Amino acid sequence: MSQDPALHIVKLTDSFESLWTELADELGVEARFHETAVSATADMGAYGLLILSAGGEEAVGLDVLTNLPEASRGSVYLIGATTEHRFGIEAVRRGAADYFALPSDADLLRRTLSARVNAVLAQSASSIRQDADAFAAIVGESPALDDVLKRARRVAERGDVTVLIGGETGTGKELLARAVHDAGPRSEEPFVEINCAAIPPNLLESELFGHEKGAFTDAHRDRVGLFEEANGGTLFLDEIGHLPLDLQGKLLRALEQKRIRRVGSTENREIDVRIVAATHVELKDAIGRGEFREDLYYRLNVVSLYLPPLRERGNDIELLARRFVSGIAAR
Repeated sequence: MSQDPALHIVKLTDSFESLWTELADELGVEARFHETAVSATADMGAYGLLILSAGGEEAVGLDVLTNLPEASRGSVYLIGATTEHRFGIEAVRRGAADYFALPSDADLLRRTLSARVNAVLAQSASSIRQDADAFAAIVGESPALDDVLKRARRVAERGDVTVLIGGETGTGKELLARAVHDAGPRSEEPFVEINCAAIPPNLLESELFGHEKGAFTDAHRDRVGLFEEANGGTLFLDEIGHLPLDLQGKLLRALEQKRIRRVGSTENREIDVRIVAATHVELKDAIGRGEFREDLYYRLNVVSLYLPPLRERGNDIELLARRFVSGIAAR
């Protein structure tokens, strides 16, 4: 049984025979011809579409449709010559996905099968990826992305190695950070994230390191910071290029000493956290402008991963489109 997306055509008559190879080529799938519907359903697997090409013998097509296994009928299209609407109604009543009268419905048939084939291809790709692969959410087959993912898989296994992810906004830096965590030895521990550009500078220190009751106005109780929440796991520092300079020094000490101190406290607390940072800012340029500490940059940039934008990823946009279409169709 084939698991590849394909058009499986049962030629109940020889009508429209030349159409199917042409249409399959247009859709980018294989056309497979069968003498009987039984042989077609045995071959079509989970991702095939069955075409009952009845020509002017619509009644024969209806009988064949009735005898198909019920599980197969939602992927079956009955093709005839008559424009009598009662045949279309009866075909759908017996479980067909649709009925098309050729040649008048040729364009509609093309559009319908194109949409269905795209959805099937996306479903097939999604099914292949639904395994234990932590990187399955990152869709793409381009050499530019493949190189990044190979390096990411290797570094994921080293649970103490700090990773710096670069790339333009929207390239999937958070997805990659999660994948590095999920594929590594800390996967059972917390993955905690913070967007350093989204928190006001006067609150960011408390968010990262926590605070003691009474440390400042409105500090009515002790608060655990994100470093402590992520202890044993991964702390993802998104938009690290926007971290204020005074906090950069405190972050550097935390990374070097593997200890943090809550705001308002005199007690150091041991931490065991993997740091994954991300930025769309070119940090070397920020260093030149005096906006980012060079020593912190080298502490973060133990392994550097750069996610290329879609314009550098060839046909990956088509794979993404299929994934989105499949998700929308399922909903």
